[in-house]
Amino acid sequence: MTSTDVRHDAEDSGPSGYAAARLRLLTEGARSGPPRRSALSELTDEWLAGLFTAGTEELKGVSLVAVGGYGRGELSPRSDLDLLLLHDGSDGKAVAALADRLWYPVWDLGLALDHSVRTPAEARKTAAEDLKVQLGLLDARHLAGDLGLTSGLRTSVLADWRNQAPKRLPELQELCAERAERQGELQYLLEPDLKEARGGLRDATALRAVAASWLADAPREGLDDARRRLLDVRDALHLATGRATDRLALQEQDQVAAELGLLDADTLLRQVYEAARVIAYASDVTWREVGRVLRSRAVRPRLRAMLGGGKPVTERSPLAEGVVEQDGEVVLARAARPERDPVLPLRAAAAAAQAGLPLSLHAVRRLATTVRPLPTPWPAEAREQLVTLLGSGRPTIEVWEALEAEGLITRLLPDWERVRCRPQRNAVHIWTVDRHLIETAVRASEFTRRVSRPDLLLVAALLHDIGKGWPGDHSVAGEIIAKDVAARIGFDRADVAVLSTLVRHHLLLVETATRRDLEDPATVRSVAEAVGSPSTLELLHALTEADALATGPAAWSSWRGSLVADLVKRVAAVLAGDEPDEPAAVAPTAEQERLAIEAVATGSPVLALRAQTEPPTEEQPSGDPEPLGVELLIAVPDQEGVLPAVAGVLALHRLTVRTAELRALDLPDGVEGSVLLLNWRVAAEYGSLPQAARLRADLVRALDGSLDIAGRLAERDAAYPRRRGVIAPAARVTVAPAASRHATVIEVRAQDAPALLFRIGSALDDAGVRVRSMHVSTLGANAVDAFYVTGAPGTPLPADEAGAVARKLEETLRG
Repeated sequence: MTSTDVRHDAEDSGPSGYAAARLRLLTEGARSGPPRRSALSELTDEWLAGLFTAGTEELKGVSLVAVGGYGRGELSPRSDLDLLLLHDGSDGKAVAALADRLWYPVWDLGLALDHSVRTPAEARKTAAEDLKVQLGLLDARHLAGDLGLTSGLRTSVLADWRNQAPKRLPELQELCAERAERQGELQYLLEPDLKEARGGLRDATALRAVAASWLADAPREGLDDARRRLLDVRDALHLATGRATDRLALQEQDQVAAELGLLDADTLLRQVYEAARVIAYASDVTWREVGRVLRSRAVRPRLRAMLGGGKPVTERSPLAEGVVEQDGEVVLARAARPERDPVLPLRAAAAAAQAGLPLSLHAVRRLATTVRPLPTPWPAEAREQLVTLLGSGRPTIEVWEALEAEGLITRLLPDWERVRCRPQRNAVHIWTVDRHLIETAVRASEFTRRVSRPDLLLVAALLHDIGKGWPGDHSVAGEIIAKDVAARIGFDRADVAVLSTLVRHHLLLVETATRRDLEDPATVRSVAEAVGSPSTLELLHALTEADALATGPAAWSSWRGSLVADLVKRVAAVLAGDEPDEPAAVAPTAEQERLAIEAVATGSPVLALRAQTEPPTEEQPSGDPEPLGVELLIAVPDQEGVLPAVAGVLALHRLTVRTAELRALDLPDGVEGSVLLLNWRVAAEYGSLPQAARLRADLVRALDGSLDIAGRLAERDAAYPRRRGVIAPAARVTVAPAASRHATVIEVRAQDAPALLFRIGSALDDAGVRVRSMHVSTLGANAVDAFYVTGAPGTPLPADEAGAVARKLEETLRG
């Protein structure tokens, strides 16, 4: 169907004809993107013009004007119609009647309408008072009626905007900053708002407004294409959902990707992130230029007076060879020769980051178009400048983004292309892979005084997740890539080996510390063998913390930090030649001993609840400590079913388990019996915490069998079914080989859910195994648990039996 056919359909029968033609246009598979948006705008123009003309045979001095997105001719399937009925004020009653004849047919079709009726003077006055109105009028487009009236308004609005730009542009910048703070960064969000988030369509519109002011202009390369891609995604989102929404929710991403002919949701997100990055970078450069121009205008009259009317001389302060500071930016020196100096991009970037200044757009573009490739391996200066850039802290991010915007990063490090803008579908991660790597380097720069080789720490931080662009285990793939990159940038063989080890084992410390029994010598020896040397251990410890801090708030805490530090201390002793002793009894605290003795004396569980908080950190040195939930200590006479009983009671009371440990406790001499100690951190799902006495009473009933936990949980689930959300990956249960000589270690990775630990404990009980100790942690929406289990004789399970238990547990969790 052609555009002419569609328009003829619209003329056939008024609103119903327009509705039919609109539906045909939106369901036409062959047309999408800008052609469809233009066709929809033209179709709507003709329909509205027909409505206008039918009611204005005798009416003069009136025009119908499209503003905002409709004014730009960018109608998405569910876009609002932004309309202004402009009149000269001569016949208000007739104009009001015309407005009714225009607006009601639009509403009757269920179309969203943003409308106003104003004289040119009223429109200008409203624009002066409301920045959003003024921005909409900058895109005013004549639809019908008095063309001279519309043209006069456009001319005066543009003149007002240019005259008021020194005042209105800072106001617009503040509006953009507030929106970014509220909505976040489009290029990193898993469920981004395509319009409101930073780097989205609102920012693209703001850049058009800045250009219209003639005060400054945005970098144009790629900007129109980025904006077009976001509009295409919004069109597909409207069609997929049937709603006027700008939020790209997880459950709609596969359908939107299919609508656009893309491979999958990850490909969709990557395209969205790339477009957002272009717009966000253009915004940064543009607002910096606006600030420079406004400062220059404010200073120039004073300088002229001081210099007797002469032209002021621009100051240029040298920063490094070929690099100077000018007007608050880092630019190339006049004598710089990028075509002869392949190290210049890294030198300029390092100088900018060290000075805390942005790299000039013109400087980066000149480097991108003229600089020669670095030789392989890199000269020592290039490697040193890269390390300096990575070690510069927070300013590194802005400088790195400037290099990346012009393609310099992938020219320096070709493997970067696979992780660039790559999404991470994990609630723990708050960044894309590439931004996470830079954030890790920024965090690692804070730890360079803790290690003897800060250069290796910073480069390892940059490369530790580089394997995420490849199939399979990213640590294994990353080790191979890291070897190649480290050799290419000029590290010697020994340093290459250290870097590849750091990348291969960057998760080793935190996973071992939180999922293994550190009292087991096999645990400590396995880590020592993987690390190999005290200096590598030192680097790995710093990298582990930097990586976790750069991941997100759920990935690190003082608790995890203390566990990792304990493991590092034990491994360091082994690497120094001290063999770990066989597991010795861990001395209980006074409170643990008191609870254990009381449990033996009463023959029933005893528990204590106490608030637990994070201590102040360097980033948050004062104020209230961060709440971590409540520590729950339980001492129970050793018996079967303890784990499912405790987990079930907590689930019944709607307590979420953040971390959990279980171990047998040795009692003081003269006290007979065996006690299990559970040290758990819990938080109320909502409401307040239950009283300890109620928890204890229910635990007693759960252990004696009089409380049907499974039945109660099933009744609650039936009464309050959980809302359907994102489909999570299936649970995975594995047996960790050679993890302990005293028990079989079963690892569980699953989506966190109410009563998950109860289901695991019940399944292990049903399998006839005893849980001797366990280490449970929740990372965002992911449960990562390790259970040390034994058979009836108290020994590790045979391999075939362990595998059967793991398979049965996995089936239970997937069922």
